[in-house]
Amino acid sequence: MKDEKKRGRPRAFDAKAALGKARDVFWDRGFAAASLDNLSAATKLNRPSLYGAFGDKEDLYLDTLEVYRQDGMYALAEALDPSLRLRDNLARVYAGALAVYLHGETAARGCLLIGTATVEAVEHERVREVLGRSLSDFDGEIEKRMRLAVESGELPQGADPQMLARLASAVMHSLAVRARAGDSRETLEAIASSGVELICGSARRS
Repeated sequence: MKDEKKRGRPRAFDAKAALGKARDVFWDRGFAAASLDNLSAATKLNRPSLYGAFGDKEDLYLDTLEVYRQDGMYALAEALDPSLRLRDNLARVYAGALAVYLHGETAARGCLLIGTATVEAVEHERVREVLGRSLSDFDGEIEKRMRLAVESGELPQGADPQMLARLASAVMHSLAVRARAGDSRETLEAIASSGVELICGSARRS
């Protein structure tokens, strides 16, 4: 959120809380279907205050995506603790993702980025940039752990850390889409478990 957006904000304004409420609106409705009335009601900010604090609707949406991306990177780094086995790392990644994806007041929301930003990326260049950067950052964090696994002998020397990282991410994207589509937790957990085995099947189990 840029400084110039803050001039119209009301007293006792909590930007983090307001972004969280706006994020929930975008998450449930998507960018296009989220109206300013929806956003004003959720954040308890009238339109002038909303514009003064965050800019236009796209600016607000981008702010929510950026916070979501940062939170996701923090959670991913924690799950990929190199003191644990790689298969345990990935199991933690997928368990954490499902805890997010299956949350929702009326239905499972899936992933904010995969569920909403992929739709808007075609026509909104700034959304496409955030989406691409987010996917690249997530892949990069997982790739670092894959490289450590190859160096330590946990994965075969011929393994490709970059491709394995992208495969691990692809499993997570599938979980996000399927959660939003209504697949059961049991089904999603089975997919996650199969993904871990696919990636780590040749890894040392000790």
